[in-house]
Amino acid sequence: MRGFFSRHWYAYAMVLPAVIVTGVLVVLPLLQGAYYSFTNINESNIANPVLDRPASYEFTGLDNYANVLSGDASYGSFWDILLRTLIWTFACVGLHFVIGLALALLLNRPMRGRGVYRVLLILPWAVPAFISAFAWKYMFNAQYGIINQVLRALGLPDPVWLGQSDLALIAVILVNVWLGVPFMMMTLLGGLQSISGSLYEAAEIDGATPWQKFRNVTMPGLRSVSSTVILLGTIWTFNMFAVVYLITGINPNTRLLITYAFERFFNGASRDYAIASTYGVLILSVLLVFASVYRRALRRQGEVW
Repeated sequence: MRGFFSRHWYAYAMVLPAVIVTGVLVVLPLLQGAYYSFTNINESNIANPVLDRPASYEFTGLDNYANVLSGDASYGSFWDILLRTLIWTFACVGLHFVIGLALALLLNRPMRGRGVYRVLLILPWAVPAFISAFAWKYMFNAQYGIINQVLRALGLPDPVWLGQSDLALIAVILVNVWLGVPFMMMTLLGGLQSISGSLYEAAEIDGATPWQKFRNVTMPGLRSVSSTVILLGTIWTFNMFAVVYLITGINPNTRLLITYAFERFFNGASRDYAIASTYGVLILSVLLVFASVYRRALRRQGEVW
């Protein structure tokens, strides 16, 4: 060990600041939040130096987890929110991948103006998310939005998109798909360009149809790239807060695990930090379980990461 550190001390010295910053900004708040989930801390019993009030919250063990996982409506109806979060996540990631792959396949072919198409398709990703969210919010406005104006002009019903109905969830899914497709498209396009052309030539010589080349050459060649972006996309979408909250606000029909944790932490007469922290730990647990199962499935297919 002494010889190892004497040879590589410079690398560790360069990494040390990043490790310290990560520990301060990520690890410590994570541990503090996990501890709060075992207490009854809220705005009325947290320490307040301005009012010279000491902390008076108590350790409650697993009571918060029992209350949340029981599905009690006063604690957010956890299982209903989890189901809505899963629908949101898989719908968004699935559409991201399918549409992104289709666009990547089109852009991977020789065509006139391909560079212009790439720039236009990547624009939604380049625009800050909050700007896009506010723009779409006004586009979905029931009275003045351009979407309903077009529907009226075509003689079709003009629904209240962002009201108390399932249309609100559909609306935010559409917005998130619009925002996420460019990243998926560019990543998959890079994967397509890394596949050797000799594989397609060999498949063509063997008389393979376009579908057979796609299934036996393209998809296996994209496996390493697609597995990574699907995992990242799932984590990002599961924790997506800005798009949902900025477009619909506090709406029961678009309430996800992450937005409900925000509601319990920042809203209400007595901000319930304990339940918000409990939801945070449960979100982390769900994602860890998903990542473990996903990694095991990939290892069975021969992918190692």
